[in-house]
Amino acid sequence: MFRAIADVLRQIGGAVATVVTLPFRAVARLFGGASSTARGRKA
Repeated sequence: MFRAIADVLRQIGGAVATVVTLPFRAVARLFGGASSTARGRKA
């Protein structure tokens, strides 16, 4: 029973982690793309 509860908590933690990191990843990609285009380099 405790293993099932631990699995549920782990899944919830993973979902929260992805939701929290998604905006930061989007911002990093945005700034990364902006900086690479500003340099005039094509990836």
